[in-house]
Amino acid sequence: MELTRENIIEVLQSVYDPEIPVNIWDLGLIYDIAINESDVIITMTFTSPTCPMMEDLLQQVHDTVAAISGGRDVRVDLVWDPPWDLSRMSDAARLELDLTEQGW
Repeated sequence: MELTRENIIEVLQSVYDPEIPVNIWDLGLIYDIAINESDVIITMTFTSPTCPMMEDLLQQVHDTVAAISGGRDVRVDLVWDPPWDLSRMSDAARLELDLTEQGW
């Protein structure tokens, strides 16, 4: 199977922050996915730098992508700029969390 951005997004949609019933893709925590012949680089953030599950979620992202990477090295880069905000969430995530435009 050829590794594609869509394959990676699909597996990232299986990773959930245990405190929020929405996957990390729909939360807008993934900023970039770069794929080349030898590497996969995931650039992501968190809603807060004090997230107690940060290390666990970073490891889950790494392991989930590594499982389909076809032997490529997987690197997860954590960034804080630009900062995460509610506008990064998908419409489905906003609906799931009952966040309307008036509420944010």
